[in-house]
Amino acid sequence: MKDLKPCLAEAVEEDNLREVFEHYRFIVDKGQTALRIDKYLSIHIGGNVSRNRIQDAAEAGSVLVNGKAVKSNYKVKPGDTITVVMEQPPLEINILPQDIPIDIVYEDADILLINKQPGLVVHPGFGNFEGTLLNAVAYHLKDTPGFDPNDTRVGLVHRIDKDTSGLILLAKTPEAKTHLGKQFFDKTTQRRYQALVWGRLKEDEGSIRGDMARDPRDRMLFTVFPEGENPIAKHAVTHYRVIERFAYTSLVECRLETGRTHQIRVHMKHIGHTLFNDDRYGGNQVLRGNDSGKYRQFVKNCFELCPRQALHAKTLGFIHPRTGESMHFDSELPADMQQLIEKWRTYSLS
Repeated sequence: MKDLKPCLAEAVEEDNLREVFEHYRFIVDKGQTALRIDKYLSIHIGGNVSRNRIQDAAEAGSVLVNGKAVKSNYKVKPGDTITVVMEQPPLEINILPQDIPIDIVYEDADILLINKQPGLVVHPGFGNFEGTLLNAVAYHLKDTPGFDPNDTRVGLVHRIDKDTSGLILLAKTPEAKTHLGKQFFDKTTQRRYQALVWGRLKEDEGSIRGDMARDPRDRMLFTVFPEGENPIAKHAVTHYRVIERFAYTSLVECRLETGRTHQIRVHMKHIGHTLFNDDRYGGNQVLRGNDSGKYRQFVKNCFELCPRQALHAKTLGFIHPRTGESMHFDSELPADMQQLIEKWRTYSLS
């Protein structure tokens, strides 16, 4: 399989209507078995581009096979030339090494597992061209032979939001990224999060099933649609378990069956338990409790103590891409969440 990095290609005319630019190009291996193109691209492009975005691109006619647009269920064949084109030229971002502290949980010749601190952007992009996790990784691996932080065949296998803390996995070789990418796509990894949410959940455990897509009223948000109502909404399932209940909040563990953008944040809001201090989904308002000035000051102090959505990617399990060993990792809650939980615990006892 010949893999070309994203590059600014010569603009071409499509139906004489729009100018498009090539962002990715792959030539399918001779030994490749039949595979949906959205799955193929999600594995080979990797963590920088989600499967949802690939499917949206296909719907928009931006995924081409041998020069012709295909849908996301197209089965790739050996020798196919796959290109992803867009109307805007790709932004050339050179990931430069920067000495940024990172908490390395595990590392070997194939993989790098990091416990990401809250507030650290994962990948350079608009508004964040440096100071990201990948800049830190480039510095950490600057003396590693053959590792190029700008090569899309290595690096991020999955993503977590800037203000979400916790475990994130990177591949140091193309073989490792392909193997791990397939595990995430096939949903064979084990991922558990902990979150503080507004309200006291009635049930000790449960499952949230709801198709997800962008909110038509605000494209920065995702929302849940009834099954079958929105043809572009993606199936999403979150399993939750209550760890501890406080006066007006609950600490929950969430296990992802699917991995949609903002899935936990959207699903918990959908059942009326928005993540505490999630400003994008309204959790930075007083959603439970009383109207007393003393209580509102208490909540304000909590917001200042943990100035982000209270969400941590706590555990991650996967199969090692080289050895086949089953690996499982756990991380402690960061200090801001620990202090926030203790503050609510103390308040509930008062």
